[in-house]
Amino acid sequence: MGTDYPRLVKKWVYVSILLVMLVVLSRGIFTRTCPMKPELGFLAKTENKSSEQPADPNQLSEQKQEAAKEKGKRGPEHTHPAFSQRRHEREEMVAEQIQSRGVNSRDVLNAIETVPRHAFVRARDSSSAYDDRPLPIGLGQTISQPYIVGYMTEALKLRPDFRILEIGTGSGYQAAVCAEIAQEVYTIEIIKELAEPAEKRLKDLGYNNVSVKAGDGYFGWVEKGPFDAIIITAAAGLVPPPLVKQLKPDGRMILPLGSPFGAQTLVLITKDNKGSVQSKSLLPVQFVPMVGHITEVEQSSQK
Repeated sequence: MGTDYPRLVKKWVYVSILLVMLVVLSRGIFTRTCPMKPELGFLAKTENKSSEQPADPNQLSEQKQEAAKEKGKRGPEHTHPAFSQRRHEREEMVAEQIQSRGVNSRDVLNAIETVPRHAFVRARDSSSAYDDRPLPIGLGQTISQPYIVGYMTEALKLRPDFRILEIGTGSGYQAAVCAEIAQEVYTIEIIKELAEPAEKRLKDLGYNNVSVKAGDGYFGWVEKGPFDAIIITAAAGLVPPPLVKQLKPDGRMILPLGSPFGAQTLVLITKDNKGSVQSKSLLPVQFVPMVGHITEVEQSSQK
C-alpha cells in the first residue's frame, strides 16, 4: 500500500497549530493567575544594583567616621553679641602680646582672637580686659595673662577630636579658649561661688561643649576620663597622681609646680603609649595656689 504524503503532512500541520494554540492558552492562564509584582520588584532591585558603582570599603569607613564625628560634635555657637564686640582689640592683643612672643599655632591664635575676654572679667575691669596682665576675678582668684593662656594652650597640642580636663575654672576663660579647638572640655572649680557663674557665663556665650563641675580638682573627673590633655591653672607642690592616671597614653598635661609664695615653674608632663611619664620644665610663672586635698598630700609628703 502506498503512503498518502500530502494528507499526512496536512494532518501534522493541523496538529502543530493545535499544540501552539494550547501552549499560548496555557501561558495566558498562568499569567492571569500568577501576579507579577514580586518579579518586577526583584528586577527593579537588580537594575539598581547594576547601575551603582562598587563601594570602596576604605572610603565607606572614612565616611562613617566623619558622619559620627559631625553628629557628636558640640562646638561654640558664636551668636552672642560679645563675639562681635572689641574684635580689633583682640587682634592687637594676639599680634602684640602673644604671637610676637613665639606662640605660632594658628588654632590657638584664632581661638584667642575669637573668645571675648571682656566677657570673662569683672565689669570694673572691662577696660583692662585686653591688657598684657592677669586680672582679679574675686575671692582671691585671677584670670591668667593672655600670653600665658596662649603658651599653655599651644603646649598641649590640641586637636579637634580631643577631650580636655581643666583644673581651676576661674571665670571660664581658659576653658573657652580650649573649647574653640577641642571637641569637649571638662572643667572643675573648687570654689562654688566661682563655678556657678562660670557655668552660666559659658552657657550664655554658647559654649555647648564645656561642662563645669564644682569640686576638688585633685581627684579629677573619673567618669569623664581618660583625657587627651589636662591643664591645671593653679600652682601645686606636686603632680596629683589621680590626674596622671586619667591622662591617656600619648597625652599631655601642663601645670605650674612650686610654692605659692616662692618659685614656680610651668611644667609639661607627657605619658607615652606604654604609660611611662616624663616631665619638662618650660618657664617661670606665678599662679594662685591649688587648694583642697592637695594641701593635705603636700603636708604629708613633707613629714
